[in-house]
Amino acid sequence: MKAIPTAARAYILCAVLGAVACVLPVLPPVPPVSRPGAEVPWATVLMLAGLYTVCELPARCRYLGDSVPLAAGSFFPVLLAAAFLLPPAAAALVAVPGALLGRVDRRPAGVRRIWRAAQLALATWGAAQAYLLLNGQRVLRAPDFPYALLPAAAGALAFCLVLTTLDVGILATAERLPVWTAWRGLLLRSPAPHCAHGLAGLMMAVLWRSPYGPLSALFVLLPMYISCWIFAQYHREHAAHQATIRALVQAVDIKDKYTRGHSERVGRASVLIARELSMEEERLEVLRFAGILHDVGKLGVPTRVLRKDGPLTPDERRVIELHPEYGHEMVRGIGFLGEARAAILHHHERLDGSGYPYGLAGGQIPEFARVVAVADAFDAMTSTRSYRRARPVPVALEELRRCAGTQFDPEMVRALAKALERHGWETAVTSDEPAGVGRGPDVRGNVPPQPEPLRVAVPGRDDGAADGPG
Repeated sequence: MKAIPTAARAYILCAVLGAVACVLPVLPPVPPVSRPGAEVPWATVLMLAGLYTVCELPARCRYLGDSVPLAAGSFFPVLLAAAFLLPPAAAALVAVPGALLGRVDRRPAGVRRIWRAAQLALATWGAAQAYLLLNGQRVLRAPDFPYALLPAAAGALAFCLVLTTLDVGILATAERLPVWTAWRGLLLRSPAPHCAHGLAGLMMAVLWRSPYGPLSALFVLLPMYISCWIFAQYHREHAAHQATIRALVQAVDIKDKYTRGHSERVGRASVLIARELSMEEERLEVLRFAGILHDVGKLGVPTRVLRKDGPLTPDERRVIELHPEYGHEMVRGIGFLGEARAAILHHHERLDGSGYPYGLAGGQIPEFARVVAVADAFDAMTSTRSYRRARPVPVALEELRRCAGTQFDPEMVRALAKALERHGWETAVTSDEPAGVGRGPDVRGNVPPQPEPLRVAVPGRDDGAADGPG
């Protein structure tokens, strides 16, 4: 747990203790609460817990490959059916085995499984309590079945609310994401799918208690499996997108060895800025692509120009200044890049209109391009190259502030500064040469210092902030 912040450890521990408190009434040697209807149908508990575990297991089976796709949350109807059929404590217990045995893609796997088990147990317990509060158990047995929709909807919304609240807490403590940003991003896209899961869970509960028995309830999972398959297709398509991006970035890194790793860091810094600006989550991935691919047009620039050790001639400078247009042409047909294409074309525009390729000014410059411009300059200044040392982060931020309003958007600069206060930044050596052999700080990127001061960064290489007076 070394990588987990102390606040997140405490938060996870509280969630685990809360989950234990929820299931404690049905755990031996503590007897169930003795009141009418509190008896635990252990056969139902075991069957639902086993069903949910089986639903989670295929994702961990190496021998099945991609033939059994699984998406997180696809089988929440099983948990909601448990909330509608069982007492709250027993319903919470149903989620634990599947969560502990399910797939975890990131480390530390053990901690993530324990967190997931606690989270789902609390959410299922909350759903069962909301369902009971509206007399869902009584309505489910009555002939007037439509009235069961109200308590079922309440249970599904309670499930959604608990999951979302717990997710917001872990994002705030583990990733230091602003609470409002995390809450808004999660809550806006959670209720609709959880309501659909609630309806499927209610159908399972009705069939479970029907004359056809528990076996008939399994048919409800068929649409869930189909949705799983569709999600898997989306996931494979997304993986293909990632592979395309990696291939382009590797090609740039091979051609321009001095900026190796620069593109990935610009993508990361761009996302940090976007999160501080509370951008919608669906835009963040596209913005990351924009940061990663901002210099893809270098593939169209002669290698001798990119790797030139001395000052650039005017003709060579004009050639390098074409790289945003080269990059835009290269990615024009890649539909999933969306807004990223405009950022690739315009990330060298300046707020005062003196940038290139089109001399856009102020709000004419696309938002993504203004974000990438700040991230690009920041990483250029804080990376060590073979001919100059990196600037410290505070010095680089001060340089960005000095150029805000003329070269950079002040709002983006402020957002980056706030993000770095939360998350910090690890400077890097991007050249193949060892660090510390440079000739002093310089902000112009991978070009040795020019003999005379320049007002703007050396274009197209690794753009820092203005070198001369603002």
